[in-house]
Amino acid sequence: MAIDLKTLNHKQLAELIAKAEQRKVEVAKESVVKVREKIHALLKVEGLTLEDVFGGARKGKGSRKPATPKYRNPADHSQTWSGRGKRPRWFNAALKGGKKEQDLLIK
Repeated sequence: MAIDLKTLNHKQLAELIAKAEQRKVEVAKESVVKVREKIHALLKVEGLTLEDVFGGARKGKGSRKPATPKYRNPADHSQTWSGRGKRPRWFNAALKGGKKEQDLLIK
C-alpha cells in the first residue's frame, strides 16, 4: 500500500497526516493494553499482586507542626516570629527604633 506523496495535493496531504496521527495514537494505546495484559497474566501465574512487586502506595510526609516562635514584639506580646521567612513589619520597626535582635528573643 505505497502512497505516492508527489501526486497528492495540499488537502489530501493534510488528511493523510491527520489519519496517520490518529493511527499513531491508536497504536500507542494498543501497545499499552498489550503490555498491561502481559503484566497481569505474569502476576497471576506467579500468584503476586502489583503491591507485592512494587510495594504499597507511598505514605505522605504528613503535616509539619508550626515552627516555634523565636522572637516576640515587646509592644504586643501576641505578635511572634519564628525567624523563618520574611521579617515582619514590627520586627523591622523595632530594629529601626534601636532594638537589637537579641532584645527581641523570647527567653
